[in-house]
Amino acid sequence: MRKLIGCASAGALAMLLTGCVGPNGPLVGAMGGIYTDVSGPVLATSNAGASKVGEASSTGIICIATGDSSIKAACANGGITRISHVDYHLTSVLSVYTKTTVTVYGE
Repeated sequence: MRKLIGCASAGALAMLLTGCVGPNGPLVGAMGGIYTDVSGPVLATSNAGASKVGEASSTGIICIATGDSSIKAACANGGITRISHVDYHLTSVLSVYTKTTVTVYGE
């Protein structure tokens, strides 16, 4: 019985220390266990112009995530109707705090 309680306690502690907020979707690339600060491409199109920029973000803190970091929201925020390319930026601290920002460039 002591072993069972010890194993359950160790498992619960591990889950507590890793948090419950993490990045989802295709943006998950290199992840650090303690701190992550990465950027990268999402997509590119044949549209050459990029005079406008739009951003959209979502944030998660201790099991609660809010926001809209969709490409559609970023286009609306930048007044973009023709997308040139899309990038993302992800910051995470112990998976307790996570912020994802999608940046859309276009016309």
